[in-house]
Amino acid sequence: MSTPLSRPSYAAVLRVPHARRTFAAALVGRLSYGTVSLALMLSLTRSTGSYAVAGLVMALFGATSVFLSPYRASLVDRHGPRRALLPMALLYAVLLCVLAAVCRRPGTSEAVLAVTAAFAGACTPPLGPTMRAVWAQLLSDRALVQRAYSLDGVAEELLFVSGPLLVGGIVAVAPPVVGVLLSAVLVAVGTLAFVTSPATAVPRPAGREENTGPAPGADATGQVRALVQPVVVAAAVGVSVSAVDLLVVAFAGEHGLGDGAVAWVLAALSVGSAVGGLVNGAVAWGSPTRARLPFFAAGVGLCLAAAGLAPGLGTLVPAVMCAGLFVAPALTTAYLIADESAAPGFRVRAGAWCNTAVNAGMSVGAAAVGLLVERLPLPVCFAVSGAVAAAAALVPGHRRGGSARWAGPISRRRSRARRPSRGSRASRRRRPSRASGRP
Repeated sequence: MSTPLSRPSYAAVLRVPHARRTFAAALVGRLSYGTVSLALMLSLTRSTGSYAVAGLVMALFGATSVFLSPYRASLVDRHGPRRALLPMALLYAVLLCVLAAVCRRPGTSEAVLAVTAAFAGACTPPLGPTMRAVWAQLLSDRALVQRAYSLDGVAEELLFVSGPLLVGGIVAVAPPVVGVLLSAVLVAVGTLAFVTSPATAVPRPAGREENTGPAPGADATGQVRALVQPVVVAAAVGVSVSAVDLLVVAFAGEHGLGDGAVAWVLAALSVGSAVGGLVNGAVAWGSPTRARLPFFAAGVGLCLAAAGLAPGLGTLVPAVMCAGLFVAPALTTAYLIADESAAPGFRVRAGAWCNTAVNAGMSVGAAAVGLLVERLPLPVCFAVSGAVAAAAALVPGHRRGGSARWAGPISRRRSRARRPSRGSRASRRRRPSRASGRP
């Protein structure tokens, strides 16, 4: 389904048949992830009157969503987007509606809230990894895939900025459970539109012989080694970026600044990430992805460490923006490497492992920096947070089934050499699937 395009650009990516419709549908569904956290937190707080209970329920919701992500992605690899995503999304939407209903009912047991939230998180559909899978199969030119992933990452960044703003507008005129219901509608409608697009027929379900993951032996070991670098870097960037939120709050308090200053600094981080993602996608890189990834990780770390030396808001804002310039490129490149490294029938899971690493890193970073701020000077806290990303730059890159990837650039040909074994007649009939976000 690839279209030969003479001039790779973001417009060229969206001119591919069915690309605009599929991407728009995925974004509608993924907007739910930008609205649900704040809406559910506000609903739980009003329902229980306890920040501790609300925090526990949200932790269960997030934990099941993050740590079961590779398993849910394996269902997409095994059965294809159409058969796996829609039941997940509908069940997730129903459970969100149940959560909204029990939050509206006074005196609801904390156990009921916790169990319902845990089950809802477990059903979160992996729209992000699946959309990247579709991009990778629709576009045969790796330069176009890079642009598509960059566009996808920037759009996701904007969703997580606009989602809370949308919830803020809702709670000004309605109860917060309306935001939870909106999240349910968004994910159901978006996923339905996504799976009915002709483009989602491209990442075909893996055959029975491909369902269990990597092949045994050396190939399995090589695939695991190939995923170590992108997964570690994604986790480290998640740790460093999540630490910025609390560090900026502490900086504002230490310098007598108001909450408005915090908003400006965090907005600068998001703007920097969006600009960096777009520039990264537009550049025709001559170096391989595995050589670029350490550079981006080190950039995040060094800029965050430098931000700790800022004497005031006027220098903190550009320092944090510079760190943001490397965030989206680092995550986009990690997703690209995961897609390049994965065997057929494993691509959605490979992307989901990076996705899980980012989210898990953010959770760990938020908890760890809270302990650091109470015990260490603020510049040291910035330096430690940046050191996590910088240390990840030292992780060597390896090709699947090969040695370290520093030897030279990747092949830009389509991955026809990764066909299943010729010993299977069914394998000969199928084309290999290409699948690779936060959910």
